[in-house]
Amino acid sequence: MKALFDIKRFQLYGWVGLGIVCMCTIRELSEHKGIVTALLNCLWLTIYLTLANYVLYEYFFPRFRWRKFYNGILIALLYIFLFSEGFHLWAQLGYVLHVNTDYIDPAGKDHDLHEEAGFGMPSAIMFGIASMIYHNVKFRQTTQQLRIEKQAAELSFLKSQTNPHFLFNTLNNIYSLARDKSDKAPETILRLSKILRYMLYDAGGPYIAVEQELKIIDDYIALERIRYDDSLRVNFNYDVEDMKQALPPLLLIPLVENAFKHGVSETRSQPFIDIHLSIVKRQLAFFVRNSTDGSSGDGHVRENIGLSNLRRQLELLYTDYQILLEPRASEFSATLKINLASHV
Repeated sequence: MKALFDIKRFQLYGWVGLGIVCMCTIRELSEHKGIVTALLNCLWLTIYLTLANYVLYEYFFPRFRWRKFYNGILIALLYIFLFSEGFHLWAQLGYVLHVNTDYIDPAGKDHDLHEEAGFGMPSAIMFGIASMIYHNVKFRQTTQQLRIEKQAAELSFLKSQTNPHFLFNTLNNIYSLARDKSDKAPETILRLSKILRYMLYDAGGPYIAVEQELKIIDDYIALERIRYDDSLRVNFNYDVEDMKQALPPLLLIPLVENAFKHGVSETRSQPFIDIHLSIVKRQLAFFVRNSTDGSSGDGHVRENIGLSNLRRQLELLYTDYQILLEPRASEFSATLKINLASHV
């Protein structure tokens, strides 16, 4: 019964039936019938047509296989019965109940199938069009919902890859400090715990405030700088119009991480990183420039898991963005531009 009677679908048929009642009543009034008689006639006959079309379009049609010849014959016979004999029997029942005077046989005369079909078949077309529109809209909504769920699942998967990758690199740094029995190891572990707390409790949702993303970048830079002496120069500045505006969590970290892992860690002299973030009028511009060892000036960029995941997240989250990676002889620059208003 649940498959046969769906409230939302039945409401649609009810609204179409109401339209038929209005048009039928106007026609009946043009034939000089009283308003009460015209309304009762049309209401009674439309109730039958609404139920008959609902059963046909929402129950029989979806379950029959038109490739089977006998199914097509059965549908045709059912149509003929519902819109001729069945319709006439309903009209007679209404006459007995004193709610209908249309399509009633004079004594000893067969009822006029042509006249009844003239009322029933146009209604079948109207209900058919309404049913097609409803199912098309429903299909589009379902497809859209599945697309959203698929994107959400993929984003979750990308995060599940990015976070362990980020932590793995950080643990490698701690391992190297512990192996050298460095006094910096305890401080590194403490800063890592702060980053872990952020990932567990703040970065689980779809958005965070920009100020939180800036804080995690600050913490990560401080964590990485422990490994280096004073020769490393890091310049991090930002110009943000609204620190509370929303941003996907950990979206900017891969570019910063890339600058440390594949840039200054392989630079033999005068390592540096310049980072600048600007968000004005919903336009984000993130620029990262770092020193390199001078071996990546062939113009080819080999994207690691962090950068490839970032690119895919941008594809899923925004329609207007640009990411540009520029390797040079002794430095590497990455530019990310996003129209935050283009979030899908």
